[in-house]
Amino acid sequence: PPPRIGLKCQCVPTRFPVSCFSRSIMSAPPTAELEPLSDGQILQTDESDMGMTYSELSVFGRLRKIAKCGPYSMFCKLIHTWREICSPAQVATKVKHFFRMHSINRHKMTTVTPAYHAENYSPDDNRYDLRPFLYNTRWPWQFRCIDEQVSKLENEAGNQFHDALS
Repeated sequence: PPPRIGLKCQCVPTRFPVSCFSRSIMSAPPTAELEPLSDGQILQTDESDMGMTYSELSVFGRLRKIAKCGPYSMFCKLIHTWREICSPAQVATKVKHFFRMHSINRHKMTTVTPAYHAENYSPDDNRYDLRPFLYNTRWPWQFRCIDEQVSKLENEAGNQFHDALS
C-alpha cells in the first residue's frame, strides 16, 4: 500500500503514542502542495490530481503487482469486489483510468544510464532486463474486451429487470 495508508492503518495507532500534532498530520489531506494556498485553504489534493483515491490505488497496485492482473482480469475481479459500491461501467472507467495513467508514467520508474557499447558484451548494457516500460496508452484489445463485458452485464441486468416486471 502507499506509505500513508500503511502508516495510517498499522503503525501509528498501535506502536506510537498519538499526540495532537501527529493526529493533525494524519488527518491532513495528501497534497504535493504545488499550488499556493488560497486564504489558508488547500486548493490541490493528490487524489483529485490522480483521479482516484489512495485506497483505490492500493487495490489497483496490489492486483497489478501481486496478483499480476492486467486490465481485463483486474476488471473481472473488481466487478465482484466492488459490486455494492460501483456499477460495472464505473469499475471499467476506474480500471481504464488506472492503466492509462500507469502506462503514461511507467517510463519514469526506469533508470537507464547513458553508456557507450563498443563490444557486443558489456556488464551494464541492460539487454537482459526484459520488463516493458513503454506501453500503448490506449490498451485497445484489453479495453475493448472490458467494454464488451460491460455491455453484456448491462444487457443481462436489463433482461432481469424486465423479467421481474413481467
